[in-house]
Amino acid sequence: MKYDITSLKLADTGRRNVEWAERRMPVVRKIRERFAREKPLKGVRIAGCLHITPETANLARALVAGGAQLALCASNPLSTQDDCAAALVKHFKVAVFARKAVDRKGYYEHINAALDFRPQITIDDGADLVSTLHSERLDVMSNVLGGMEETTTGIVRLRAMAKAGALRYPIIAVNDAHTKYLFDNRYGTGQSTVDGIVRATNTLLAGKNIVCAGYGWCGRGFAMRARGLGAHVIVTEVNHLRAIEATMDGFAVMPMKAAAKIGDVFCTLTGDINVVRKEHFRAMKDGAIVCNSGHFNVEIDIEGLKSIAARVERATRPNLVGYVMKDGRTIYLLAEGRLVNLACAEGHPAEVMDMSFATQSLATEYVYRSHYKLRPEVIDVPQEVEDWISRTKLQTMGIHIDTLTEEQKKYLGAWQEGT
Repeated sequence: MKYDITSLKLADTGRRNVEWAERRMPVVRKIRERFAREKPLKGVRIAGCLHITPETANLARALVAGGAQLALCASNPLSTQDDCAAALVKHFKVAVFARKAVDRKGYYEHINAALDFRPQITIDDGADLVSTLHSERLDVMSNVLGGMEETTTGIVRLRAMAKAGALRYPIIAVNDAHTKYLFDNRYGTGQSTVDGIVRATNTLLAGKNIVCAGYGWCGRGFAMRARGLGAHVIVTEVNHLRAIEATMDGFAVMPMKAAAKIGDVFCTLTGDINVVRKEHFRAMKDGAIVCNSGHFNVEIDIEGLKSIAARVERATRPNLVGYVMKDGRTIYLLAEGRLVNLACAEGHPAEVMDMSFATQSLATEYVYRSHYKLRPEVIDVPQEVEDWISRTKLQTMGIHIDTLTEEQKKYLGAWQEGT
């Protein structure tokens, strides 16, 4: 089995972390147990471009239990947990091509190594695997039956491909499943982003002005968690409805130009390019902390920051670099502008990834069984998959809910009864 990881010596530590996450992923465990009995993916070749974490390892275990042959590469150069990669290779027999802090050249070499596996199904997080496949690796395109996409950024790219007529096979929008974005994006990104900022800086958030760029589901989650720790949260937005919502949720809303003057910590969660730019850096106070929790490191204009800095100072803390301005102010950038929750912390808690990766597992089964009737477009997760996951998650939490009576069902399906 081919692989490229940092060291197999880390495998035992990685296995303990994978098993720790498994204890908090009961829905994925149930799927793995069924997959082990039924083998719905027997002999299917899968290439996954995902964050290599203990939670992802449990998705991999479910797919392998179902009979799949799996190759994994990283979807971000700084998100790989090397011990987890080693455990996947040594203990779970998965071909992994991922090393933390790999350079851009190595990153795409790993993507191509996964594609050399000639996959029939792709699982992506950010669409780098799919875009590489469509632009540079057409030699393996004929094998592909379908795929899944995990994150907002990837869905945006894939919808653009579909609109342009460039998408060659059907892809399930796992990110758009209610059991994913309502929980993973809001509670997972919210908590793990705060965790990454605190681990990287050990700064007190209470009393600070925290600027949240973007009030989508990830922004909502981060703003909620920051406020819960006593921060004064400022939201910047370009969407009128989201700006109204942020205001009615009790947050201050203003343009980034105004927020730049008063913010202590800035975090981008938009999925767009150059959200924080030179004119904002020039207005920031001494000691301002800037980070990103969007998928790609494009939301902060890092080159612009470098161009106006007199010098760069690498701080004593890892993942923290100070850009000293000509007037003596220092602006601190976390994790090279990459995903702060994965580069500076451990990503989402296992409890929320349980639902996200349960969706990935069942969507993989669905694509393999139904690919012949699917068109090359971005497709919603089937409702029956969402229903099963939400119902099973409640069961594993020991929570019971009401059911509609026959009278209630009849009433909801009728139009005759009024006041």
